[in-house]
Amino acid sequence: MLRSLFSAISGLQAHQTKLDVTGNNIANVNTVGYKTSSTVFEDTLSQVLRNGTSPNGETAGTNPAQVGLGVQVAGITTNFAQGSTQSTGRALDFMISGDGFFVTNSGGEQQYTRAGSFNVDKLGTLATPDGSALQGWTATGGVVDTNKPLGNLQIPIGDVLAPEQTVNNKITGNLSADNPAAQQMQITAYDAQGNPHQMNYSFTPTAGTPNAWSLQVTEKMPDGTTKSLGTTPLSFDAKTGAIAPTTTTFDPSADGDDNWTGTPPTITVDLSQVTQFGGKTSVARVDPDTGAGCAMGTLQTWTLSPDGTIVGKYSNDQSRTLGQLAMATFSNPNGLEKAGNSSFRAANNSGLAQIGLPNSGGRGSLTSGALEMSNVDLAQEFTSLIIAQRGFQANSKVITTSDEILQSLVQMKQ
Repeated sequence: MLRSLFSAISGLQAHQTKLDVTGNNIANVNTVGYKTSSTVFEDTLSQVLRNGTSPNGETAGTNPAQVGLGVQVAGITTNFAQGSTQSTGRALDFMISGDGFFVTNSGGEQQYTRAGSFNVDKLGTLATPDGSALQGWTATGGVVDTNKPLGNLQIPIGDVLAPEQTVNNKITGNLSADNPAAQQMQITAYDAQGNPHQMNYSFTPTAGTPNAWSLQVTEKMPDGTTKSLGTTPLSFDAKTGAIAPTTTTFDPSADGDDNWTGTPPTITVDLSQVTQFGGKTSVARVDPDTGAGCAMGTLQTWTLSPDGTIVGKYSNDQSRTLGQLAMATFSNPNGLEKAGNSSFRAANNSGLAQIGLPNSGGRGSLTSGALEMSNVDLAQEFTSLIIAQRGFQANSKVITTSDEILQSLVQMKQ
């Protein structure tokens, strides 16, 4: 009789734990990055009333007679399935699509989270609402070295991008073979201090000579006058439309003017993409790989790429890499220990954190301006509530029934 009481008590305790877990899931239905948990039961030890026997030539075998001694919680598992996407449009909201965790530093302890709602403190450090610093690699001169140790990611608020002197220009487009006519385009070049200089590139067909053109480069001076920096003859292959030469150079100091700050460089003009075909004339400047030059700029905005690269946009229309987020994966995410504040810490059965770049090594990609919501399924949780309630009620009935039987035994003496 006492066995039924103790079994029912264990049932009450187990179903109370299930209610606790289910209630916590429902409470976190709108928690960013929350992962739902579920309770797993298992029976406890059983008391053997009679051992089983093997069959022999005279009698058949018998099965053991066992009475269970109740139930216990075998484990509480976490479901790391992807949560739904909530678009926020906020630059400091990041969402992981796929496996992995953001890496944070909380009081010197490395922790991991799926909650990607971050803020920037007065030093420019990206941090969670509870003050844990987001980890990654800060760029030096626009270059990220992922071989360096992780550190706090900082946005250099008010960062100044030094001016760059123009040393290269690149022209692309077509000069009409059907109706050759002069074509002009304006180019802005920059000196060592980032001061702009207005250049004019003029393509002119050579009269009386088929497939022949010339490129004249002039500079508009501060007083409004124009001075020539040189002229280059050009020729095109009549069949392929290819240009020769493919590059030309000019010296900004060729006009004898000293309005360039610093030593004027020799500027190389890439003409390899200029052709002469039938049709319209259309030439334009495109940015070369390096050396286009720019004025001084200050950091205005920044964006996050799917590979975790943080790119800053400066007031001079230049972009530069500011840093890169780190992400971590585990061989057994269910082995992680919850650390509070929507974070986890590595534990004995989680395995070591495999830290690397987003969108590589099985790690998910990142989306800026969106958050991963909780993966709690309310329909499932309400069903679990009913199951836990019925289980609790049934076990309480076992206790009251056992109590009534015990009371009847006590009253037999009267």
